[in-house]
Amino acid sequence: MISRIEANSLVIRYSAVCAFAALLAGCGDAPKQQAAPPPPAVTVSEPTKRTVSDFDEYVGRFVAVNSVEVRSRVSGYLEGVHFKDGQLVKQGDLLFTIDKRPFQNAAEQARAAVTQTKSNLAFTTADFERGQQLVKEKTITEQTFEQRSQAYRNAQAAVSAAEAALRTSQLDLEFTELKAPIDGRIGDRRVSPGNLVTGGAGGNTTLLATIVSTDPIRFEFTFDEASYLRYERASKKNDVEDIASRGAGVEVSLKLIDEPDFIHKGKMDFVDNVIERTTGTIRGRASFSNANGVFTPGMFARVRVPASTPYEALLVPDSAIGSEQIRKFVLVVDGENTARTKYVTLGPLDGALRVIKSGLVPTDKVVINGMARVRAGQKVTPQAPAPAPAPGGAPAAPAK
Repeated sequence: MISRIEANSLVIRYSAVCAFAALLAGCGDAPKQQAAPPPPAVTVSEPTKRTVSDFDEYVGRFVAVNSVEVRSRVSGYLEGVHFKDGQLVKQGDLLFTIDKRPFQNAAEQARAAVTQTKSNLAFTTADFERGQQLVKEKTITEQTFEQRSQAYRNAQAAVSAAEAALRTSQLDLEFTELKAPIDGRIGDRRVSPGNLVTGGAGGNTTLLATIVSTDPIRFEFTFDEASYLRYERASKKNDVEDIASRGAGVEVSLKLIDEPDFIHKGKMDFVDNVIERTTGTIRGRASFSNANGVFTPGMFARVRVPASTPYEALLVPDSAIGSEQIRKFVLVVDGENTARTKYVTLGPLDGALRVIKSGLVPTDKVVINGMARVRAGQKVTPQAPAPAPAPGGAPAAPAK
């Protein structure tokens, strides 16, 4: 008969044998091999070939071709305002009137003075003509005749002076009506009727309103000295129109701050003759049509000026460009489906595409989608880009 101690010993031995057997059985199984992941899928495409031109962009402001401050030439009390603030006016439109009564009285006085001097001239003329005959007959002395001659000449001068004073008074009377000197948009009135207006040619005259022309309108901007030299040298090689010349008529384009593209066309009409010492820039100016009146003096906009003649270029999506410190690169897929880095020189942006100046050939397969999942030297699964949707929203038929 087996004692309790011997029974417990047998159980412990049996458990140890079972555990050792299970361990041997587990060691005998081969570990399962995990399958390697497939190469990441990327979208590749050849560069787009297109005729493009290089452009430079600058920020500037619109300025009016003509700007006039409306001031009175005579002093007096403002009698009437004949426009609405901010309206468009035509040359010759009546804007302000000044109380005419004092100037009408002055004109009447001047007219009476002319009549008086002419009457005196008639008398002295007749006296002078009689004196000519009398002096021949020795009836009067030479001294008397000279006195009559002097009176005649003084009467002629008095008539001329009176007529000049009449013209001045009539001109002052005409100046009581202030008319628009140019076509354009007038601002708000600065003086209300009933106020005294100071006129004349001095510096203390009263400003009544301002008028700015609207069509055409000018756009002024500045470009740096390096760009100026680049334009000059390129024009000497006939690589680009001479934008730095004066009045060359080079076509430029413009966009407002809320517009996506440069849709407004204009022409260069002026480049300044000096470079500012403090900023190292030179002022340029272009002229634009403004028939609808959208462009307003003082408004900001961006202008694009040509920097080269049209040329054939390779373009890739701007999103396919990577950066490595100061260098730019794209990933291309070679014949063994391996991603390779190609460093490129960038040109201007043309819509969503970026011009590549150098570094690519037309047959390169550029990674345009999935670039973040790939590194240089890695195997990839290249895929063609999805076909563009056909007009009307229906998917386009796949290329055969």
